[in-house]
Amino acid sequence: VQLQAYGGGLVQSGGSLRLSCTASGFPLLSYAIGWFRQAPGKEREGVSCFSSADGGTYIADSVQGRFTISRDRAKNTVYLQMNNLKPEDTAVYYCATDFEKTRGTCLSDIQYDYWGQGTQVTVSS
Repeated sequence: VQLQAYGGGLVQSGGSLRLSCTASGFPLLSYAIGWFRQAPGKEREGVSCFSSADGGTYIADSVQGRFTISRDRAKNTVYLQMNNLKPEDTAVYYCATDFEKTRGTCLSDIQYDYWGQGTQVTVSS
């Protein structure tokens, strides 16, 4: 099981980036998928996810209205479109998946067993 997150970079405040998460060896879209981020000195935070319990999409309040999660089944890829980026969005962003049915909220990182390597997003003011 391999996940790869990419698409990060340096962007000015108000700019946009699209992160991609691709999977090798299994159909990524059949399972729960989450995007998480961790800033220096802070706890890892759930950003957005697809739940395998109800098929729903969930997004953190901190990015509501600015970030959108989507998926392309043919490409076995999940995206995180990030618009109107702010300096506080600076973090390493990770995608993760788990083969068991989502328990509780898919924004919780404790239930994910497989993680990509992370991609750095830096937003300058």
